[in-house]
Amino acid sequence: MDKKSKFAEMEEKTLEFWEKGNFFERSIDERPENKQFVFYDGPPFATGLPHYGNLLAGILKDVLPRYKTMRGFRVRRIWGWDCHGLPIENLIEKEMGLNSKNEIEKLGIEKFCLACRASVQRYADEWKRFVRRSGRWVDMEHAYKTMDNDYIESVWWVFSELYKKDLIYKDARVSYYCPRCATPLSNSEITMGGENYKDVVDPAVTVKFKLKNEANTYLLAWTTTPWTLPANVALAVDPEMNYLRVRLKETDETYIFAESRKNDVLKGIVYPIEEEDGEMKVEFLGLIKGKRMLEWEYEPLYNFLEPDKKAHFVIPGEFVTADEGTGIVHIATGFGEVDMEAAKQNDLPVIITVDEEAKFLPEVTPWAGIFVKDADEPIMEDLKKRGILFKREKYTHSYPHCWRCKTPLIYKAQPAWYVNVTTLIGKMLKNNEKINWQPEHMKEGRFGKALETSPDWCISRTRYWGAPIPVWECAECGEREVIGSIAELREKADHFEEGMDLHRPYIDEIRMKCACGGVMNRIPEVLDCWFESGSMPYGQVHYPFENKEWFDKNFPADYIAEGQDQTRGWFNKLHVLSTALFNKNAFDNCIVNGIILAEDGKKMSKSERNYPDPIRLFDTYGMDSARYYLLSSSVIEAESLNFKESDVAEIHRKLLMLLWNVYTFYELYTKDLKEIPRVKSDNILDRWILAELEQLIGAITENMEAYKLVPACRPIIGFIDNLSTWYLRRSRDRFKGSDEKDKMKAIATLNKVLVRLSLVMAPFTPFIAEEVWRRVTGRMEDSVHLEKWPEIRKELIDGNLLSEMNLVREIVSWSLEARASEGIPVRQVLASVTVHFKDKKMAKVIGANEDYQRLIKEEINVEEVKVKDGLGADEADQFKIELDTRITPELKKKGLVREFVRHINSLRKNAGLTIDDRINIYYQTESKVAKGVFEDYGDQIKVDTLADDILAEKKDLDASSEVGKDEARAWIGIEKQ
Repeated sequence: MDKKSKFAEMEEKTLEFWEKGNFFERSIDERPENKQFVFYDGPPFATGLPHYGNLLAGILKDVLPRYKTMRGFRVRRIWGWDCHGLPIENLIEKEMGLNSKNEIEKLGIEKFCLACRASVQRYADEWKRFVRRSGRWVDMEHAYKTMDNDYIESVWWVFSELYKKDLIYKDARVSYYCPRCATPLSNSEITMGGENYKDVVDPAVTVKFKLKNEANTYLLAWTTTPWTLPANVALAVDPEMNYLRVRLKETDETYIFAESRKNDVLKGIVYPIEEEDGEMKVEFLGLIKGKRMLEWEYEPLYNFLEPDKKAHFVIPGEFVTADEGTGIVHIATGFGEVDMEAAKQNDLPVIITVDEEAKFLPEVTPWAGIFVKDADEPIMEDLKKRGILFKREKYTHSYPHCWRCKTPLIYKAQPAWYVNVTTLIGKMLKNNEKINWQPEHMKEGRFGKALETSPDWCISRTRYWGAPIPVWECAECGEREVIGSIAELREKADHFEEGMDLHRPYIDEIRMKCACGGVMNRIPEVLDCWFESGSMPYGQVHYPFENKEWFDKNFPADYIAEGQDQTRGWFNKLHVLSTALFNKNAFDNCIVNGIILAEDGKKMSKSERNYPDPIRLFDTYGMDSARYYLLSSSVIEAESLNFKESDVAEIHRKLLMLLWNVYTFYELYTKDLKEIPRVKSDNILDRWILAELEQLIGAITENMEAYKLVPACRPIIGFIDNLSTWYLRRSRDRFKGSDEKDKMKAIATLNKVLVRLSLVMAPFTPFIAEEVWRRVTGRMEDSVHLEKWPEIRKELIDGNLLSEMNLVREIVSWSLEARASEGIPVRQVLASVTVHFKDKKMAKVIGANEDYQRLIKEEINVEEVKVKDGLGADEADQFKIELDTRITPELKKKGLVREFVRHINSLRKNAGLTIDDRINIYYQTESKVAKGVFEDYGDQIKVDTLADDILAEKKDLDASSEVGKDEARAWIGIEKQ
């Protein structure tokens, strides 16, 4: 469908209405300042176009603020932009054809950072159009940017406060390292999403390490990173493990490895272990405990770099297992977390054999300048030539990749700055108890488990475009100055220009005097962009330099929402920093959404075009359909959703179109009224639909207060179905009928329902709620979104009425199924239906209530409802129905009445007539049955078709056709009066 639907056009007009009337601004300004609802918005990057994931996040960030606004809260909603970090840098590197940090520095840091700055808001206008079209109310004109000086100053304050609390330290540790980006990364950046791990096939080698004091005797160690072997400094064993000595007769070499690994180690080398004549190929020389092997020395595999400490001996390792490999672990202290810990415990040297791009140093002469993963093959060939490669295999495992450039990562020792998160774990867990998580399992599950095992956070990046770490150090004495504000920088800097750009390279030019007489220079690193994201509560309001009183009163935030990957990302960083700064949780309520996938369960891909274009979808079905589809789906409860356009189309039909049909019906019968009647009705249908409405309002309110959006949202579509297919259909004759008093009761009731329904739909489907509310109330210059949330009128909720009406509808449903199974159309009147009840009390209620019986009779088209009790206690059902399916001639005529009425009203519709148009009916028939219908039931037909007269003659009419068949065929025509 290229043409916009009427709902899409209506939504566009609503957007214009909102903007013209400044309703978003009014929704904030007209709420009291002392009743704040604080919402934090996780800022996106504007370096790419928005997608369905952004749509979902935006809807979640819109629905609660709209609801809380209607509850009387002032809800500021300020947009923010992420501006720093690898996402921007990688983009600019590709566009400028830069392939390494060396090439960036040759170009010049200033040029590179200016290019990053220029690209930051490349798609800002597209984002604004997308957000506007989604119906989200948020201030994008005054958006904060993480690259602004004010924001950076707040980030500096956070850093300095943590430094004062001894929660930030510098250390040479092993961490994830991206060779392409040439920077360390934090654990959370790797574990945030499953896409950062990919199954790869690596070489797995078992290498022979020659013992110094025993001839032809080797320790066998296993590794999946052959490129780390030139950096080997030790071998680790489990002191309590049994190790086996085995002599291979063919080579007269003795090998030592874990006894429990015998079969796997020797497989493919000496198996079978016997010759055909029964002679053994190997000789088992006995067992030795790992603790007896400690301090054994072996010959180094390589001597490219001279260790500055004792090296190449056997150390103890609690981390050693016999799950795989040989039970002897190769230790390269510069390239493994466990290895580095072993270095500290055993005073081992740290040997680094690669540069910042993970290419071998010049000292590693055979492979100098070769990328480490490319060196695996030549290193294995070298080991083989030297006779020390025991075995070579392939090893498939899940391997981490850079979250931005997708390069395989390595572990590498390097100096970096860390937040001491491990000392905060206890406090973070306690603060987590204060948070309402939706879904609830996130508290103890994905988020809580991550807190329990939190490593220290590597926050420094050896990059360029980011908030510079505010640390100056003296090269002569090592003295350090940590800056927490621009004012402090101004005071201590050797020169300072007001309003200067705080980014690199300008900040690097600032020097400070050291007490020793030397010069202090800023360290070159910038902050992890996640440190900036975690500082968002402070940076967005320039705390503590501005808005301090407001912030202190309104922290923590009331609400945040993002995807489940943020349990290790933004959610985690907010929580770490708020605990470190204030020992508080950063937010009180959090909704965690899942991932939107293509209909086939694959990731949405632009290249594969496996998902509908968002704008076309909105234009076809309306944004409200997409909003309600997502809000009522399992994706709101942190589960994956296979996005189906057909499901959006179904919402379009069952919610938007059905509700609009109800409204247009209401409009049809109220357009000539000067005012809507305010009368109280005792009609059972009116009482029932109002009870259903109040029950709906109660359910929505309760769940919205608990931040449970799915159970809050889902009942709406069921209520609209009840309103249309039961209340309105059963009340249609009341609107058309001559009983003016009852007609006014029906109109008054439907008015109340539409007004209150539009109020509670407003947060979920803001467009159609706005349109219905304005039209029904007649307040065309006002907005439903500025109205108060409806209070529940508990006195209208009649529990007995609700359960009894449900029973009536079940009886109707079963009866209609029985008619269908007998092949009897509903238009054919039947004599009776008998309902056999198990519950005597319920039988009495239905049997004595004429309203219920009338509803049953009209709906299933029978002349009498008979009620009986005594259904056996062993029956599974609470009732059973029995239809009298005998059709007498009189019943046949009554059935034709409905057939003719339906046909005449169809002619009216095709002729474009309205309820204000009266008609004459003309008929001609050879059938006595058909003629008897008009003669005996003419008055009823005239009422049901808005006709003044029925004439037995044929005229040349445009609106005419034949109806019925066989003995009941007739020609019928209508003429407008």
